[in-house]
Amino acid sequence: MALSDIGTIKSILSKHGFTFSKEMGQNFLINPSVCPRMAESSVQNDNTGVLEIGPGIGVLTCELAKRARKVVCIELDKRLIPVLGETLSEFDNVTVINSDVLKIDLHKVIEEHFSGMDVVVCANLPYYITSPIIMSLLESRLPIKTITVMVQKEAAERLCAQVGERKSGAVTVAVNYYSIAKKLFDVSRGSFMPAPNVDSSVIQLEIRNEQEFKVDDECKFFRIVRAAFQQRRKTVSNSISSVLGVKKSVVADALKACGIKETARAEELTMEDLFALSENINM
Repeated sequence: MALSDIGTIKSILSKHGFTFSKEMGQNFLINPSVCPRMAESSVQNDNTGVLEIGPGIGVLTCELAKRARKVVCIELDKRLIPVLGETLSEFDNVTVINSDVLKIDLHKVIEEHFSGMDVVVCANLPYYITSPIIMSLLESRLPIKTITVMVQKEAAERLCAQVGERKSGAVTVAVNYYSIAKKLFDVSRGSFMPAPNVDSSVIQLEIRNEQEFKVDDECKFFRIVRAAFQQRRKTVSNSISSVLGVKKSVVADALKACGIKETARAEELTMEDLFALSENINM
């Protein structure tokens, strides 16, 4: 089934009475070269189990199923379940679950479906919920090796930036804390139906060993990081003081102890600076 062919897509969707939902950020891939590249980058061996989020009509799913031992798809839109039943009928190694990826117990899903396999995540993520899904996957500390996802190009630049670069933000710090991020390739807006107003990029996050970064209080560290970046036009000192209600003198003393200038903004701080600042601010 040529799932990248516009005529085929329209025929299948019409048959099932499906219409696109802007609220769910639905844009289906019609560029036939993109999904094979994503699948090749994601599936490293024939003992790989793939967790796919938002399979749409199954274009990427088919490519993953050809290469992986097992594919489990989490699809929120129940209208797409019968569509996927048709488009994925030739594969006996695919399971579709109608659920919200932010609410389902993914540890349980992995335990039930991927026993003894190398588990990866691969998805074409809706733009409006990219960061919440990625952060949920990382913070859950799932037993996965990589996360390969297509996101808005601007988001990809932020997610793959180095901490301390101008494009970095709180999400950049979090992604770097849990993984090693890299951009694989760009995807033009014309590769989708309907075409979005922005271009996309495929990125891959290689999950770090849990022991690579350690802070005494992880919750405190991320509170300070979020506060530092929340008011980007302000200095780190002013932003943290304003957001967390910490006295400016306390933040100033912490900055001095870390060898960070008082006029520094969050985007200028390295990972080591942020770790040190977290350890030196008493809250």
